[in-house]
Amino acid sequence: MYKQLIPELPPTQPRRQFRPKVSLSLITLIVLVLGLQLIVLPRYVYRISTSQEHLNSFQLAKLDARLEQCRELNTPPINYPATTAGSRTNPRWNSVTGQNETIVLRNATLFDGETILKGRFDIVFKKGIIESVGTAGSASIADAKVVELEGGFLTPGLVDMHSHHLAFTWPLLSSTDDTNEVHDRTEPITSQVRILDSLKAYDPATTIIASGGVTTSLILPGSANIMGGEAVVVKNMLNSGADSEIVVEDLLLEHGIPKGQRRRYMKMACGENPRRVYKHTRMGNAWYFRKHMERAKELKDWQDASCLETAAVRQSGNVAAMSEFVNRLVQEESATELLEYDSTIAMLRGQVGINVHCYEPEDFEDMLLHSKEFGFRIQAFHHALEAWQVPEMIKISGENITIATFAEFALYKQEAYNANLYAGKILAEHGVPVAYKSDHVEVETNAKYLLFQAATAHSFGLATDLALQSVTSVPARSMEIDHRVGFVRPGYDADIVLWDSHPLSVGATPLQVFIDGRATLDPEKVESSRSKVVVPNSEHSAALSVRANPSVEMKESLCAEIGQPGAKIKIQGITKSFLDGPSADASSSKGLTMVIEGGKIACFDTEDQCLSASANSTLIRLREAHVLPGLTAVSVALGLGEIATDDSTGDGTANTGSDLESIPYAKYGVHLDGKSFARARIGGVTKAITAPKTRGFPGGVSVAIKTSGKKNILNGGIFKDDVALHFKVGSAAKSDKLPTVSSGIAKLRQFLTENKEKDSIYGRAANGSFPLVVHAENEFDIQQLIKIKQETPALDLVLFGGGGAHLVANELAAANIPVVLTANRGAPDTFEKINTLPGPPLSKMPAEILSNAGVTFGLAIEGESDSHIHNIPIEAAWAAKYAGLSSKQAVDLVSRNIEKILSLDVKEESRDFVIYEGNPLEFGASVVLSVDGEDGMVATCWPEAT
Repeated sequence: MYKQLIPELPPTQPRRQFRPKVSLSLITLIVLVLGLQLIVLPRYVYRISTSQEHLNSFQLAKLDARLEQCRELNTPPINYPATTAGSRTNPRWNSVTGQNETIVLRNATLFDGETILKGRFDIVFKKGIIESVGTAGSASIADAKVVELEGGFLTPGLVDMHSHHLAFTWPLLSSTDDTNEVHDRTEPITSQVRILDSLKAYDPATTIIASGGVTTSLILPGSANIMGGEAVVVKNMLNSGADSEIVVEDLLLEHGIPKGQRRRYMKMACGENPRRVYKHTRMGNAWYFRKHMERAKELKDWQDASCLETAAVRQSGNVAAMSEFVNRLVQEESATELLEYDSTIAMLRGQVGINVHCYEPEDFEDMLLHSKEFGFRIQAFHHALEAWQVPEMIKISGENITIATFAEFALYKQEAYNANLYAGKILAEHGVPVAYKSDHVEVETNAKYLLFQAATAHSFGLATDLALQSVTSVPARSMEIDHRVGFVRPGYDADIVLWDSHPLSVGATPLQVFIDGRATLDPEKVESSRSKVVVPNSEHSAALSVRANPSVEMKESLCAEIGQPGAKIKIQGITKSFLDGPSADASSSKGLTMVIEGGKIACFDTEDQCLSASANSTLIRLREAHVLPGLTAVSVALGLGEIATDDSTGDGTANTGSDLESIPYAKYGVHLDGKSFARARIGGVTKAITAPKTRGFPGGVSVAIKTSGKKNILNGGIFKDDVALHFKVGSAAKSDKLPTVSSGIAKLRQFLTENKEKDSIYGRAANGSFPLVVHAENEFDIQQLIKIKQETPALDLVLFGGGGAHLVANELAAANIPVVLTANRGAPDTFEKINTLPGPPLSKMPAEILSNAGVTFGLAIEGESDSHIHNIPIEAAWAAKYAGLSSKQAVDLVSRNIEKILSLDVKEESRDFVIYEGNPLEFGASVVLSVDGEDGMVATCWPEAT
């Protein structure tokens, strides 16, 4: 039994057979035997004793090693003490590439991770650590580099607790997608894999993300599996090691910390994703999860029992017992299974933080039940777009679960359909921690714009401090790294962002981003891309608008009154108008007054001038009211798909390939209300252009629709039946019959040649009497379109998309090709968009280049759904800030320019108009009412959306 554990004894020589000669006496024989005993026996006894000593040493070493493993198994994650000045060093700092001089940021407005502090402050940092935060003028350090900020706004580096960059690099290619471990297994459990093994320390998205102020990110596996594997935290600075090489270890937040002391995180997913990938129901997935957890619990219990027995055997000193026990360990342990279940067992021991992709109430409840059944703690529910419906259920779990969510991204699948724009406010009111995260990998989830989500949430009621905490200290605390990041305080990592304006204002952009004390932005690039609009330094008292929320009773009463035919309405408190004709500025301290009668403007002047016209009117008093033309959105699928990824909820998606004979018309499939329409209304969007959803080269014929929800396809809900004929060029156009970009270009040329003389919509598009909209991104494909326009000047060609348009801006202007730009806040996320500008502070914005070149352009928001449609005036303001456009020009980007580009022929006298309380080019403005310019009907009154 013990043979394999006992050292083999040296072979003994066979004893010689002594046959005494007849001549030897008995005495001689006795003497000889005694002598042999004196020689041989001690040697034999020595061999036995040394073997026992060797056996003892071997077993003790084996048992001691086992006990050390037991100590590691039962060691909880380090509970770091409160961070103070001088209490720690930054383990990522090195003397070669690290911060090499003391820096003083002087005279700053500071959000420290908790609140916006009153007054001005000096921040001193050295070797990647903040040394002090004191009142302005208090820092006087010899040989320090002093940066005078003059009240500039500082925050901690932003913390994104859900990203996939580095694991799936830009540009996105199938060969670099290492986010989900999915294969031919029936059980959707891959807890044994680590995203660390997928990271590529050269992903250019990392630098782009950092330029948005995001200094720390939790990189997670994807959500295909119930348990997707372990995640890891990185600092977003490439080549940060002493050798400046492409090394993953150098990226890690805990670089320099012993591996056994590093934080561990598990990515899990429930609901639709694993259900779709593995074809199990929710109850099937729950069974597979519970079965896996039960086996992990058995192995954990075995480990615990084995550790107790090891300690007892070790203490006994019984050689035989030790030998027998060690031999049994060797036979019973399954090293492979223990490795496979290592992360799950550690999760049961509280050594792994649990982050769960989960959207709906039933899934939150199920995961909470599982956590109680098996005794693990959930750190955060991610996405969680319906958490607002059950805040108390989440709160009473007692686990202080963070909701890591989106501020507005929604409607892209069933689980995202019941999102609420006020979710952050609702959750915060119930004491549930709220963090905003990116889910970075595509343009729509570009982590560079993480702060934009906090600003959006603030505009929908989340308090200023909580909004800033949602992207700094809250995610840091949830991930248990709040002793290092998420705050600007002494002893913390010197991850600090200097903003060009209040961080929650439109277009707020870093002027400098410090990571571990190192400045990461090139000052020349920052300066060349800076805002063309002068933005005053933001004081701690800067007032940011939140959407007005009148009582239900007031809204119902008011809306019933002004909704009557021929109603007369008097609106006071208007400070700005972007309508053509009436004065744009208030001429008195009380602002302008507008009187609307029968849907037409009867008077728009001072209160005195409008006195007689306002008799017997319904009065609406507003603050800082603005009047805009109704905005026109070029939508993703408004009216043709209620849930973006479920064709059963709308018109569907046509596989057009290269077929021009059965090209779809959007007008035949449009439905004129839904949740996307509600979002359009709160943004002041009164009209939308929607093209059919297609896969292939032909994109169909778009339609112009009203968004009020009060009209249908029989009474004016369709504003214009046929707007433009759409085609696609590039990767999106490839099909079996048109497998290449070149074949798509050839097909477009063929179409133009063969249809020029035909009396049809194709003929009208080919001869230039009907807009031809071509969706293209790459600058070389755009050059092909410019060439076609040069050869056929009469063609009414419109470019849609335009990721590379800035590279051929002068040529587009010369060829008179207008652009519906979707890439103003774009990114090089695909190979055909590899030269798309990332925008300030790394480059100019495309809007600036197109504007300077004289290109006529408008803006559209492209994405998976129309969930962002309410923010098109904010997008226009962002473009204007960096292109040097006036407010009027900004409004035109999402109204008159779109109408002109797509030949909508809107007459000024019949133009829709919208009254906002607040400035819609800033966060927090609310639509009070909109008027349909054609029939004078009040189209919307205090519209609301979830």
